[in-house]
This record gives sequence, C-alpha cells and structure tokens, in this order.
Amino acid sequence: MDKSSTTIMYNFKNDYSEGAHPRILDKLIETNFEQQPGYGDDEYAQQAKTLLKERLGAPNAVIHFISGGTQTNLLVISFLLRVHEAVISAKTGHIYANETGAIESTGHKVIAVETINGKLSPNDVIAVLHEYALAPHVVKPRMVYISNSTEIGTIYTLDELRKLYQCCQSYNLLLYLDGARLGHALTAYNSDLTLEDIAKYTDVFYIGGTKNGALLGEAVVFSQSDLAMDFEYAIKQKGAMLAKGRILSIQFLELFKDDLYFELARKANKLAMLITKTIQEKGYSFLTESTTNQIFPILPKKVIDQLSKNYQFYIWKNIDTNHDAIRIITSWATEENKVNAFINDLKHATVSQP
Repeated sequence: MDKSSTTIMYNFKNDYSEGAHPRILDKLIETNFEQQPGYGDDEYAQQAKTLLKERLGAPNAVIHFISGGTQTNLLVISFLLRVHEAVISAKTGHIYANETGAIESTGHKVIAVETINGKLSPNDVIAVLHEYALAPHVVKPRMVYISNSTEIGTIYTLDELRKLYQCCQSYNLLLYLDGARLGHALTAYNSDLTLEDIAKYTDVFYIGGTKNGALLGEAVVFSQSDLAMDFEYAIKQKGAMLAKGRILSIQFLELFKDDLYFELARKANKLAMLITKTIQEKGYSFLTESTTNQIFPILPKKVIDQLSKNYQFYIWKNIDTNHDAIRIITSWATEENKVNAFINDLKHATVSQP
C-alpha cells in the first residue's frame, strides 16, 4: 500500500502517548554531561524536593521520586501495611482493576467497594469496617486508597476529602491518594482543592508526572515524616531506585519552577471540555460527570464506527444493543486542530448510514 494514502489515526486513548514537554528535554540535554551523585542524591533532587515542600506548605514532608504509578502504589502500600492488613479501594480503583494483582501479590487484600462515581465516602469506609470486624479471622482494613482524579474522571471536593480524612483518623486508617492525574484534578474548572489541601488531608499521596508532561516519574509525598522512615530501603529492595535518579528530579524541578505542571494539565482539561460541549449539544449523555481530561460519552454504535475510522479511543462499556460508552483522553500535547477535527466529524456523524 502507498504510505501517502494511508490514513493516520489520531490517538485519544491515553495521555502518555507523546514523549515529554520540550522544556524537560532541553533541561535534560543541558545537564547531560554534568557529573551528579546517583540514587536520588543529586543536587536537582534536593532542589526539587525543597520547591515541592514550599508549594505543599509542608516543610516536614518526605518526598521520593519513583518511575511509574503502579510501581509507586506497590511500594507505598506494601511498605505501610503489615502482613495481616488490607487496603480499601473503589472497585474502579487502579490498584483493583488495572495492576495485575500487584498489591495482592505482596500478600495484601484489596477490599473493593462498588461506587457510582468512582469516589469513596466515609459511609463506604465504615461499612467495610463493619464487614471486616471479626478479628482475627478476617484481614484488618488499615488503609483507604483513592485517586484524584478518579479512574472515571471525577474529582474530590475539599469537603469530601476532609471528611474522608477525618473518618480515617477516627478509625486509625491511613489515607493514600493516587495522583497519577492530580494536575488535571486540581485544574478542573469546578475544583476547590489545592496542593496544600492534599498534603493536609492525606497521609501519603503522589504527584503524577508521567501523564502530565514528563517522560516518566511520580513524586511520592509522605505528609507525616514518621511514616516514611526507612522507605528508601523498600525502594531499593523492590528495584525502584534508579542509579540515574537525576532523570526524575530534573523533570519535577522543571515542571514546578513556574507552574508548567498546572499549565499543561489545564490545557488538557480545556480540550476535553470542548469535546464535552459538542457531545452535550448533540444530545448525548455521559457515563460519568467528568470535568477533567478523561470523558466517557455514551454514543450510538454507528456513530462510534464512523469516528473509529480516523481516531483511536477505548470502548469502555456496553450500554445496550445500540449504544456504548467510550473513553476519550486529551493530554498536554494534544493538538487543538485534531480536537476540532474530531468535533467536526462528531457533528456530521449520522446514526443511519447510507
């Protein structure tokens, strides 16, 4: 086949198909021949940690840089839980649905809770505690795992997070927040949370870089320094301590020195909302009410077939004989002209094809 006639499909499947923001690449090249200590002891790691602590308003926080989200979840949860303890998660939570049993492989049960919007509430947590009250014959719930934004694009409000944290404090539970898309959650137009709030109302969380402009990397933050004691041993033991740790720290320093991190997330959200507006104007509904860069429209299958000719996205859930929910994700690098093309094709897609 003549390559010139081949249709190049645009990818709306995820927010990590592209490499990294050019500023990060430029900084990595600029510092490439510098000799720096390894294993996270480089000067950029110290600068990045100092900067992040300032942004968090948490001078006593302990920060480590890890290469990816699943690895971070595995490290944090297996480190903080004792052998008989379990973690509570929404059924849609990444540790339950998308990590190949990583947490269970370390001997810790993930207690999954069915939710409507992907978010856990104090009532959900209390219900689990009642269900697992027959000590010592059942595992002991010790941690609550949440994501912001969630795996289905929804976000926590300040009031929701505060109440959940207070519930955890009351029952001696740790609250851990997966921040793979934390930038998108905090820059959603209806978000009232800040980084300072996250640090205040969680025990541990991470700031995701992989899905927001970095080549790779997440910054895990222990709001309470005592919880982080000896965590570096776990990082090394699990094979997560990079000799060239500077690759991670340089990226976070670049992302946060002038709010580039939030600028990139805000752009991704804006483009997703442009698509959302068109879907609403067409009279279609959504699987969830997302205001972040992940949206889940419910479309006629015939419309989906037409869009699939030029765009890649996931068929997320079958709704009925004629409709499916799809997942569309925009990123820091999504081209606005591609979004406009998608919108135009959606406007002209028909349910009854000739």
